[in-house]
Amino acid sequence: MNNEHVIVVDLGFGDAGKGTIVDWLCRDGERSAVVRFNGGAQAAHNVVTDDGRHHTFAQFGAGTFVPGVPTHLAHSVLVDPFALAGEAEHLESIGVGDVFDRLTIDERALITTPWHRAANHARELARGGDRHGSCGMGIGETARYALAHPDDALTVGDCRHPRTLHRKLRAMRERLGTSDWAPDDDAPARGVVDPPDVDDVMEVLGLFAGTVHIVDGGHVGGLLERGPVVFEGAQGVLLDEWAGFHPYTTWSTTTTANAMSIVAEHGHRATRLGVVRTYTTRHGVGPLPTEDDSLTALLPEPHNGTGPWQGAFRVGHFDAVAHRYALAATGGVDALAVTHVDVVNTAGASRPGICDEYRTQDGMPWVPVPPHGHDLDRQARLADTLTSITPVIREAPETGVEWLDEVSALLDVPVAVASYGPTAAAKRRMNG
Repeated sequence: MNNEHVIVVDLGFGDAGKGTIVDWLCRDGERSAVVRFNGGAQAAHNVVTDDGRHHTFAQFGAGTFVPGVPTHLAHSVLVDPFALAGEAEHLESIGVGDVFDRLTIDERALITTPWHRAANHARELARGGDRHGSCGMGIGETARYALAHPDDALTVGDCRHPRTLHRKLRAMRERLGTSDWAPDDDAPARGVVDPPDVDDVMEVLGLFAGTVHIVDGGHVGGLLERGPVVFEGAQGVLLDEWAGFHPYTTWSTTTTANAMSIVAEHGHRATRLGVVRTYTTRHGVGPLPTEDDSLTALLPEPHNGTGPWQGAFRVGHFDAVAHRYALAATGGVDALAVTHVDVVNTAGASRPGICDEYRTQDGMPWVPVPPHGHDLDRQARLADTLTSITPVIREAPETGVEWLDEVSALLDVPVAVASYGPTAAAKRRMNG
């Protein structure tokens, strides 16, 4: 993969370790850039450096710790300038101070504003006990607004044109105004606050436009020509807007589709690298067929706690059935990166097991099949079924090497990278 473009995609519900794999890929000295190709500020890609620094990458590429590696936000990314500024501030505090110099953003990318976030909070609170597991960052509301009002959807390029910017912000403020909010008594603790006035948002977005490098759609072609690019996906295939288990999904295409389209548009090819853990996890509500509460205490998660919007971090046995579904939904991958292999060697008799089969209530084998179109009702029925099936769990191999062979056989994909810890030094390139 040294001299190839690589698309990094999560074959689960997210949190498999995409960030740490992207960081490792960028340390070969060959990468011309990291291109983010979906999602927005709700992404949380944790990277720990060999010298102990930690950052949760949301919008900047997870290769940013490597000097000289730039980030490009593609047109399919939802950009939150407010959150971007906060992320840059933290990176500067840990010694990475040139992040805006290394950032380019496609002018067509949609902007997420404080009003989108407030509307997101209000909608999720109104669901009561029927939460969808939103990250609370306004991603769904940004996409929803753009679909409902395409002529008024705010883009990064608009931030360079004050008249257009002001008109769109005023329209947005009117449509997503406080009259539609219904925060509860805990709203302040959850971050639900009155968004700023239009003029205040105008000021921030004007500063944003003067700080970042806004480019057209041809820019990514130049990055591809200069050298191998890492395409960094957000969240996981099992959360995909159309292939995921509705309504516990994201408003984003989480498969390799966006990245593959960009690569093909500019006449290039890329290796698709699917990331899985040695156990299957989910952050927030929704189906997790192999969930086992006893594993939560066994497998502590230092960088993935319970969020006020998203909910608890949940742990289950390795779910080969779900990961095969993800492989089919994304059109396959060329190789795997398997993370948390160290868990296999340290968990002892309580190590996670393997699920290679689902059974229905009447004991019959059942295999979920990805959709062939955009049918959310079908996906909702699939989600309901997943809550009633029984996963067949068996013991897993006792060593990391045996685990890697088992994962490769279960998913019928070779393992290219094994990760035994959060740092780049803990990665191992596998034969082939």
